Amino acid sequence: MITTPAEHHALQQTTDLESAVSRVEVGLSSLGDALRERDAPAVEFRANELHRALAAAVQHFMHAARHGGVPEPMRRRLARVSAQVASQRDALARATAALDRAIDVLLPDNTPPAGTALYGARGLADGLRGGTSVIA
Repeated sequence: MITTPAEHHALQQTTDLESAVSRVEVGLSSLGDALRERDAPAVEFRANELHRALAAAVQHFMHAARHGGVPEPMRRRLARVSAQVASQRDALARATAALDRAIDVLLPDNTPPAGTALYGARGLADGLRGGTSVIA
């Protein structure tokens, strides 16, 4: 039974940490679902939601660290959630890079570097016009 103010504070702090980590876990799951469904508006909404949950969790953990410390099970849980965030971020970066490569293949940049164009809009290279002849 909780009898002292210190015990009550410790219980409240643990409850706050639990709640903060739970919100991050739910946010990660929701963002993962939105990514799998390829629902861009939902991804943006869920990512913002997760960002807010992460910021709140960091604040709760900083407060707990300054006022009595963070229980070891919560530290492990936060580390696990942090690893999930990093994994999801890496997967998203890989998917974005793959998409960029696919777009480059499907829609190549039609502007060749300066001085390397063989043909202009009317067929011949611009430098060959105006009296210069082409010998084939």
